Amino acid sequence: MSTPRIIESVNALRQATRQWRAAGENVALVPTMGALHAGHISLTQIARTKAKRVIVSIFVNPTQFAPHEDFSKYPRTFEADREKLATAGVDAIYAPQPAEMYPPGFATTISLAGPASAGLEDRFRPAHFSGVATVVAKLHIQAMPDVAIYGEKDFQQLAVIRQMTRDLDLPIEVLGGETIREADGLALSSRNVYLDAAQRLVAPVLNAAMRDAARRIRCGEAMEAVMSNARAVITAAGFALDYLELRDAVTLGPPDIASGQPLRMLAAAKIGATRLIDNIAV
Repeated sequence: MSTPRIIESVNALRQATRQWRAAGENVALVPTMGALHAGHISLTQIARTKAKRVIVSIFVNPTQFAPHEDFSKYPRTFEADREKLATAGVDAIYAPQPAEMYPPGFATTISLAGPASAGLEDRFRPAHFSGVATVVAKLHIQAMPDVAIYGEKDFQQLAVIRQMTRDLDLPIEVLGGETIREADGLALSSRNVYLDAAQRLVAPVLNAAMRDAARRIRCGEAMEAVMSNARAVITAAGFALDYLELRDAVTLGPPDIASGQPLRMLAAAKIGATRLIDNIAV
């Protein structure tokens, strides 16, 4: 087990990647906000198969949180994260302070359309993806990796990042890593720690209802009836449902089942004060 190098500035990050490239080594980046779990570690394992050097960034990005959201409460577990990344064999941890990412006078953000305005997360968090795209663009430009790995659990976010990277002509391959789940189907998330015991027992209903709906749609049942039933099941379990939608897996636009294009089912729902998101292929 090697100890990852801790990098806190853009200049130091670029110096490290310059040295690696001079040695003929390619670079992978795994951006995170910390509070790492097995899902994040699985992304570093994918990165290791794609590049000689792996950087994991840990930065709780303030610009993607609305004023009423949990920025101050977002779990920060740097020492535990560092131990996990050492075990995973990561080469460097990029952990800038907010003033490094957003120095005084910072005034630029990225304007989005396409997957960012699909009527899913953007309906409930209208400024979220602009903040995500801005910080991801900065991370991509700062590290300029050959490949960047993101989890599929935040599927709309992944689509936004892919679109942004293409549109800005950044020479970076953006890959998605499969959602890692508990044995009962609940998608791993740093926010799962907020679930109390009773809520944790109910939480897997979200994914179970989605899987059942996907199976029924694949079997040819009417999409609207199946989706309406799944929404009722989720709500009856005690969730406050923000959305459960079936979409084109690439554009996140309305699905065309007859076309044979890949489809994705996406959901967001609150149980108590904890908001869970999930998605599955259909």
